[in-house]
Amino acid sequence: MSPSYTPPLLLFNKHLETIFPSVARKIALVPYQRERITTPDQDFLDLDWLKQGSSKLIILSHGLEGNSSRPYVRGMAKAGFVKGYDILAWNYRGCSEEMNRQLRFYHSGATEDLDTVIAHSQSVGYREIYLIGFSLGGNITLKYLGERKVSALLKKAVVFSVPMDLHASCKKISMPGNRIYANRFLRSLKEKIARKAKVNTNLDTSHLHQIKTLIDFDDFYTAPLHGYRDAIDYYTRCSSVHFAPFIEIPTLIVNAANDPFLSHECYPTKLLGNHSSVKFETPARGGHVGFAQFNKNGLYWSEQRAMTFLHD
Repeated sequence: MSPSYTPPLLLFNKHLETIFPSVARKIALVPYQRERITTPDQDFLDLDWLKQGSSKLIILSHGLEGNSSRPYVRGMAKAGFVKGYDILAWNYRGCSEEMNRQLRFYHSGATEDLDTVIAHSQSVGYREIYLIGFSLGGNITLKYLGERKVSALLKKAVVFSVPMDLHASCKKISMPGNRIYANRFLRSLKEKIARKAKVNTNLDTSHLHQIKTLIDFDDFYTAPLHGYRDAIDYYTRCSSVHFAPFIEIPTLIVNAANDPFLSHECYPTKLLGNHSSVKFETPARGGHVGFAQFNKNGLYWSEQRAMTFLHD
């Protein structure tokens, strides 16, 4: 279990805990400064910065079909900025206002783009770098940390609501009780493919009308566009549960026990229970990227928990 989190009384179930922060939360934040960088394959990534001359940087990685403007990203950006960090909230390929150039876009295991962002951050002189990821961005973060020897400048990482087993989580979110979430993501992803086809005429959209589930989408598009045999191959090779045991820097994973998106495979308490670097917490409540609080400073429990971990 974890330090306790108690939701506001009006958020009395996991769906309200999940939905309320995404639709009702407003965060007062100074405007981002946008920078566009070029990737090694001649695509681009849009980076949104909050700078105050700090030598310490927090890099924020958003969730599926998210971007730097999502309330959970802005909330964490505010929390870190107030604590004196510079902030870099990066947008995955195709997730900022302009569609990316290459045929590929982003996926749950696309650590090469995170590596590009980290390398760019190192090049501008930061002495300490911290990673915070949400949902899909949490999976990317854990996979990145576990699959390679990372830079000595990377000090700590915190992730929330992570689908550590992608296949099991995809099945969980596709269950009847979660259909509202799956349909929303699927609609957004299909619209993105249609937009992308206008930029990349080699993209085949003839299967788009046949896609009824997220697994279908990953079979037809995500897997083949990114070098995987099929959806199962993609899920197997990119699930962070296989990489977390090899993480060597202090890392906090927080998955609420009532998260409607996560299957039981996403709570590897036995696997990570005695890990020297990874701390796994499962508060009873919180929903998916929720953890709302109503208080004077406007910060959510997740933001306070992250800042405490970074300062421990």
